[in-house]
Amino acid sequence: MKAKTAVVTAGAQGIGRACVLKLLSRGMRVVALDIDRKALKELLFLAGKARARLLALRCDVGFEKDIHSAVSSIRKKFVSVDFLVNNAGGGGFKPVRDLPLAEWNRVIAVNLTSIFLMVKNLLPLFRSGKGAMVNIASTRALMSERNSESYSAAKGGVTALTHALSISLGPAIRVNCVSPGWIETSSYHRKGYGKKVPLTRADHEQHPAGRVGAPPDIAEMVSYLLSDKAGFITGQNFVVDGGMTKKMIYV
Repeated sequence: MKAKTAVVTAGAQGIGRACVLKLLSRGMRVVALDIDRKALKELLFLAGKARARLLALRCDVGFEKDIHSAVSSIRKKFVSVDFLVNNAGGGGFKPVRDLPLAEWNRVIAVNLTSIFLMVKNLLPLFRSGKGAMVNIASTRALMSERNSESYSAAKGGVTALTHALSISLGPAIRVNCVSPGWIETSSYHRKGYGKKVPLTRADHEQHPAGRVGAPPDIAEMVSYLLSDKAGFITGQNFVVDGGMTKKMIYV
């Protein structure tokens, strides 16, 4: 994967940061897009000598004008791209009766519409031949907690958009999806971002795999799906959750 170029949205913190560092470790050129300038600056420091292969850009992928600007910078720096990791996401949890339309629209924009906008605007930069994309969804696309309507709807849309894109862009570009479960990301956030949440023994033991997940768990799957080793895999959703969605729980 050396000499290849990947773009990672929300790449400065959490799962995105782990993906950026993993792809850099494999010798790739990486573009990290993120809304947090301080986190981008910290990411450049963490990249060490690999920072020469890292382009860190402030970008809110919920707005197409920001994406236009980012794509222009990517074209100037790297000319073309090979991979795209649509990792941007998040959103608050509110009862439907208390959820303003503006908040619903923002959650859909960041989690789902951003993927459409990134693909639409970045596609002309993809090299002819083999390329790959990975979209980050969530186990909330498959199961729900109370008051998660906007987030669950958006992530469900991500899984459907993934298989639609795999048909439209194949065979030149493979498109897959990863649905993380409980991933403890605090150690992958910038300094001062928030307090680290202590994990209990019960937190770990409720997972069939024996522990709560970490960002590198997702980064490893993303790296594999981008590689030629996954050349016969497209249109799929991979649940990486320590087995939690398969566990029957009785109260």
